[in-house]
Amino acid sequence: MADAADDDLAPVVRPREQQGGLPTILTHLLTLQARARRELYSHPSNALSIFRLLPPLARHLILVLLFLPNGPNGLPQLPSDDDEGAGTSSKKSKSQRALDEAKELLSDLGIIVEAKQVVSLNGIWTDSLKRALTGGGDHRSFGVPSQPGESQRIPISRLDQYALRSWESILLYMVASIDARTPSKEVLLLLRQAGLMQPEAPRSENLYTMGITSDGFQFLLNDVPTQLWTLLETYLRFLSSERNSTSDVVEHLTFLFTLSSATLGQDYEISALAPSQRGMLEFFRDMGLVYMKNERSRSFYPTRLITTLTSFGATPLIGGGGGTEEERGFVILETNYKVYAYTSNKLRIDVLNLFVHIKSRFPNLVTGVITRDSVKEALSNGIGAEQIIMYLTHHAHPQMFKNDPLLPVTVTDQIRLWEREKRRIRAEEGFLHEEFGSGADFELVRTYADNMRVLLWSDSAKRRMFISKQGNDTVKEFIRRRLIDRAGQSMPLH
Repeated sequence: MADAADDDLAPVVRPREQQGGLPTILTHLLTLQARARRELYSHPSNALSIFRLLPPLARHLILVLLFLPNGPNGLPQLPSDDDEGAGTSSKKSKSQRALDEAKELLSDLGIIVEAKQVVSLNGIWTDSLKRALTGGGDHRSFGVPSQPGESQRIPISRLDQYALRSWESILLYMVASIDARTPSKEVLLLLRQAGLMQPEAPRSENLYTMGITSDGFQFLLNDVPTQLWTLLETYLRFLSSERNSTSDVVEHLTFLFTLSSATLGQDYEISALAPSQRGMLEFFRDMGLVYMKNERSRSFYPTRLITTLTSFGATPLIGGGGGTEEERGFVILETNYKVYAYTSNKLRIDVLNLFVHIKSRFPNLVTGVITRDSVKEALSNGIGAEQIIMYLTHHAHPQMFKNDPLLPVTVTDQIRLWEREKRRIRAEEGFLHEEFGSGADFELVRTYADNMRVLLWSDSAKRRMFISKQGNDTVKEFIRRRLIDRAGQSMPLH
């Protein structure tokens, strides 16, 4: 018989449709065991970072419960839609549903508990969040700052340059830029595990000859925080699969949230980190999340990439695939398929080069044309027609908004037609069999291959058939048994 402790081992996985709009890391927390979440909430930095990631209504509900005059002893349950009168406005019903969704999320995360028409906060969460907001204690949850001389500090501008250069080098590699620097093996493995890149040659295990996937192109359309959460969540799942203990999972997440709550420009002691957290430093350095002077450094600097990940209103790092006004409005598309891109950003130019034939480049302008061959090349790399259209829409120049519709219909329809054209043709490996002695022999083999579902094509008039690679040995054996051995004559075996 299962006892109450079994509840600690059961992860909470909400339906996918209920997870829409949540940061990726929150959906990851929903899959953790209840015991791991309780241990995670005991660190003030974790409670504060998770609080920042919650939807506004959920944060408001937490603050109401956190600072009630008599303490967080419970908030009366609001009436449900069933209890509302027939004359209740739809607006109130919509508000109630929003509140119910917020409470459901907090309940699934184990932050609030509902019992006997009363909502109350998890005691561990309450203590940690209060310490994070008001201070107190020697928990070292927000890292241990080092105390170097003022002249030894790394300027924030230099940290920003390092972070931007490191992050954009990963994105440039994804779009196969000639100027791209090959990332570390660990980052390449992560890109593959996240489904953003795949080996260019079938069944190849060479990490250094990978191409972008459809999901990878979609990844480039997202803003930098979304891109980071995607990779970090994949990385955390990889670490969890290697080290399945609750303490390791909590240490990994704690280090991530500690960095997101760190002070930009402040360096922190490496010696204060747990062994598993020190193992994460090198990977985070490859991604540009932390800066270290060298491998023997005793301290590290979190960069703006990680310190703004859970901070509302903070200045984000400029760069990446999207997210700023400058990045969203630089492409003009004409009805004659010509493209004018007002940008000098190397990454944006290389993304365009995935589906646009670049004609000329100027200091702040790139011109090109969308052709059948350029779109076919993009389609062969797993980039869909709708993704191309979405990119052009997302980055349309403000001048384009005078048009109705935004993009020329002739161009968007033709891109879709080129995709349909590609879908009509399918390439498969196989073997051609011909020179059958008689029509009866041909029909015998053709019928056998068709019944075995290995016949890809046949021409009865010229007695030719094309057999799949997987089924060729079976068909050859059938020809040997039924035709060659019986007639004592040679037959074509391919």
